[in-house]
Amino acid sequence: MEDLVPADNYYRRLSSCLDLGFLYKATARFYGTEGQESIDPVVFFKMLLVGYLNNINSDRKLIAFCSNCLDVRLFLNYDLDEALPWHSTVSRTRQLYGEEVFLQLFREVLRLCVGKGMVRGKRQAVDSAFVKANASMDSLLEKEVVEDASAYVDELDEGSEFKVTTARKKLVERHHRWKEEEYKGMPGHVDDPKQVDDQGNTIRPKYLSNHTHYSPTDPDARISTKPGKARQLNYCGQVAVDDAHHVIT
Repeated sequence: MEDLVPADNYYRRLSSCLDLGFLYKATARFYGTEGQESIDPVVFFKMLLVGYLNNINSDRKLIAFCSNCLDVRLFLNYDLDEALPWHSTVSRTRQLYGEEVFLQLFREVLRLCVGKGMVRGKRQAVDSAFVKANASMDSLLEKEVVEDASAYVDELDEGSEFKVTTARKKLVERHHRWKEEEYKGMPGHVDDPKQVDDQGNTIRPKYLSNHTHYSPTDPDARISTKPGKARQLNYCGQVAVDDAHHVIT
């Protein structure tokens, strides 16, 4: 493997400057001493990094890509005749670790960038974008309607984000009726429920609100839309970048 991969290969250079050994301590509480050997945490995060660098968002495709690339195999310390972990193992490991482990990795990489002089810290560029959630609009459920008098008690409940007061529901419905009437003569208004946008998504004339509906399959997703686009479930991803070398901070 050492002879097959050029000395100036990107992943070889990355291995020389990125030490992920701290992850063993950060993830120690997730591993036991008995049973089958699990995926190495350093290998797991290296694979996620490969997926990010190559815009691969499928664990199946990620494993296939890593298996077929000599430089990636060398980066992961897997020989030619060694089988990579199953894609399901990658999925389960991602769910096992808490958010703090991923943040710790991000902070460590950012610290290395600061140490190399790649972050000036004088000016930051901030932008946000919709990131499509892997959830269907057809899965939306209406929030449970609760009486206003008990609303302050329900706010303390664990499932309060799945409830709406009768007063709020009436206000939202009244606002949607107004929008439906006022938007009829505006450009881009859709009366045909079968009309689709440039991505093939049905543009629904029905107004849905985060105040009154939620997704049981992905409660973090929110209903959102852009002009001329279909309503769909998205996340709002916000990124800050240092202007010196475009390092994400």
